[in-house]
Amino acid sequence: QVQLVESGGGLVQAGGSLRLSCAASGRIFSGYAMGWFRQAPGKEREFVAAISRSGTNTFSADSVKGRFAISRDNAKNTVFLQMNSLKPEDTAVYYCAARPRTDVFGDYDYWGQGTQVTVSS
Repeated sequence: QVQLVESGGGLVQAGGSLRLSCAASGRIFSGYAMGWFRQAPGKEREFVAAISRSGTNTFSADSVKGRFAISRDNAKNTVFLQMNSLKPEDTAVYYCAARPRTDVFGDYDYWGQGTQVTVSS
């Protein structure tokens, strides 16, 4: 089992940047594909970005492509989400998640508690 703790959320003006971090503990971090998801009030949780176990392959939703970047540091058991050019519609609780598989798409087994990101207009 792996435990995930997100940090880095906060209040930012539109056009600003934030960097989210997700620290993992427990099993070998490099054995997990990692993803970021978000859930806005009254909406379903949606996929934001994912990264393969080695960090070689990354994927992102069309809504954030070109603005957000996912990365990982396996030596520090941490995955990051760099968010630039933030928009009010990016306001949500952001969750990191892990799955012990090569493929980044599919069900994720472990979830963090979430961190709030609020973008003011």
